[in-house]
Parts: sequence; structure tokens; C-alpha cells
Amino acid sequence: MTVSRTFRTSDLAKAAQVGVQQVRNYEADGLIPPAERAANGYRQYTRQHLVALLTAQKLVAAYGVKRARDVMQAMQRGQFAAALALIDEHHAGLAGQRQQLERTLAALGTLAAQSPSAHSRHARRLRVGEAAQEAGVRVSAVHFWEQQGLLQPVRDRSSRYRLYDEAQMRRLRVVALLREAGYD
Repeated sequence: MTVSRTFRTSDLAKAAQVGVQQVRNYEADGLIPPAERAANGYRQYTRQHLVALLTAQKLVAAYGVKRARDVMQAMQRGQFAAALALIDEHHAGLAGQRQQLERTLAALGTLAAQSPSAHSRHARRLRVGEAAQEAGVRVSAVHFWEQQGLLQPVRDRSSRYRLYDEAQMRRLRVVALLREAGYD
């Protein structure tokens, strides 16, 4: 004789160390399968629900609610390859972000290692268009970064043009690198 053990919502919550409402929310969000209802209308959870809840908690912590829901629903449909593909896709995205950060850190290290040239006092100062072109960004981006206080170009006394010296060009390159890396 097989005894089928069911859990109340409070039992499941206690086992997973979450609140009762959190269990209901996970069910409503599709993170765990829908529970059967007893004659009195109460939810009846099984060991499968407990395993799903514990798994969903870990997935939410690692991947966020949306990705965890997608993975859990694929698992509930028996689409294990699809669930693993979703996880692999997320890992590939993280690997790409890590590579971008490593490139940015390397570029920042290179910029930091560059010392101002001995003749920087007499170095040519670039107008905003030239500075933007050299940094590989649009003029509007340079203007915006100046408005945000990230750049402080000097102004030509007669023309009032913005002029970027070597120090401001280094700052501009750093800001452009950070922007490219996703730091807004």
C-alpha cells in the first residue's frame, strides 16, 4: 500500500523557510505546478511541489523571477532540453558581460598607465567635434557628459569653443569605455 503524503501550504512554507503567501505567489507565478484542491478547497501539495519550490528559490536567486519562471515551466512541461538551453543562454550572456568587463578593465589600466607627455602644456587642444571623433563617440554624447559633470573642457577666450586638453581626452576615453561596457 502506497501512502500519498500531501502538504498544506503552511507545511510547504515551513520546509522552504518562506512565508505562506510566498508559496501562493510562486504557484500563481508559475514557478511551481498548480496544487490539487481538497474537498474543502484547501491546496494539497506533494513532494514534487516541495522540490519545485526549493529549486525555484535557487533559480530566482541566481537568474531572477522571469528566467526562473521560464525554466520551471519548461521543466513542468517535461521540456528538459529547453530548460537547460535557457540556463545555457543566461550563462553565455554572463560570460559575454564578463569578457566585456575584462576588456574595459584592461583598457582602463592602459589609460591609467599612460603618463601625460612632457610637452602636454603645449599640446594641441581639440574642439568638441575632434575630441568626439578621436574617442569614437557622437558630439551630443560629449555635450551630455559635460552637462553631467563628467568632463570639464576649457573655453577659448575669444571664440568660446570647448577645448579638450590631454587630461580631458583621457577622461573622455574613460567615460566612453565605461558607457560601452554598460555603465550608464
